[in-house]
Amino acid sequence: MVCFLSGGFGLLTAFSPNYWIYAAFRLLTGFSAGSICFCSFILATEPIGPSRRGVVGTSTCYFFSGGIAALAGIATMFQSSWRMLYIVTSMPSLAFVLTAMPFVSESPRWYLVRGRVDDAMRVLRDIASTNGKSIPKGVGLKLDDEDGFDEKVVETSSILDVFRSRTTRVRLVLLVFITFLCSVVYFGLTLNVVNLKINLYISVVVNSLAEMPAYLLTAVLLRHFGRKPLTSGSMLLSGIFCTIAALIAGVGAMRVARMACGVVGIFGMAATYNLLLVYASELFPTVVRTVALGCKAQGSQMGAILAPMVVLLGERVPFLMFGALAIIGGLLVLCLPETKNRPLYDTMAGLEKGERSSKSEEEVATGNSEI
Repeated sequence: MVCFLSGGFGLLTAFSPNYWIYAAFRLLTGFSAGSICFCSFILATEPIGPSRRGVVGTSTCYFFSGGIAALAGIATMFQSSWRMLYIVTSMPSLAFVLTAMPFVSESPRWYLVRGRVDDAMRVLRDIASTNGKSIPKGVGLKLDDEDGFDEKVVETSSILDVFRSRTTRVRLVLLVFITFLCSVVYFGLTLNVVNLKINLYISVVVNSLAEMPAYLLTAVLLRHFGRKPLTSGSMLLSGIFCTIAALIAGVGAMRVARMACGVVGIFGMAATYNLLLVYASELFPTVVRTVALGCKAQGSQMGAILAPMVVLLGERVPFLMFGALAIIGGLLVLCLPETKNRPLYDTMAGLEKGERSSKSEEEVATGNSEI
């Protein structure tokens, strides 16, 4: 639905007769497009086990950066016609709805928490069949907090449940604020190419291509390191290089040096943006995962709104602010729990039970270490 609305409103933007109708269609496009990223991410990662979830999650972001690089190329061809640019860039969403969506299966976890166990098993059998395997007879599914299905799980899965639990409440507040800071820096660095005084189209392509190795590196490192140190480290890396960029004078050859620092900054923040998606999806159970990621997306959109205002502050001040915000965010990440090799919980009760078990194991391990 959001792909169809985003493409449709984008297409209608091209036929705007005046500025106010143009602005209205842009508002509606942004309203509908904001959910595409995390909806597709959840669909891609919920059927995946813990050992491959990080790799799959980071792989989805290649298409985001690839789209930005493609946009710069398309924009160079339609510099004289903004209407045609909107038409061309709106078509992929509509084409996706018509050609790809019929082949996308629903998340088996979504079926499970709604009591549709047969549908969940059907999806898993299809996955097994595609992989040339089969699920043995007698194997079934159950929720992580009980032996059977409880209809209350469906009725109480809302944002209120996230705030009722101290565990998820603290996680959500931290996550939204960290995402807000990340978004200000990420979109700010993308928009800040105007202050670099270098060809706009080339700068956009360079920035988007700089994100590609960030995704590859995080996909590799996630197999060996935890979510928390990688997310914090990539955010701090971006903050340090943005701060260095603020200290470089933007004259002559120094412009290239400043751009290089900006590229490293967006490299680190792109990795953070990517890691936060993986991290956030593992912090919340299935029944509230979508709504929690929706709140995270709101934090991201608020950061995107603030980013252009920071860019308008001049050549050096934006880099200084981006550096400070990234460093603050990197330190706040250290307050979140580690989720590497932890299961994706389905219910709030399952999450609470899993957290208690984890704490008990840590206490036993600490006691054995002291002995």
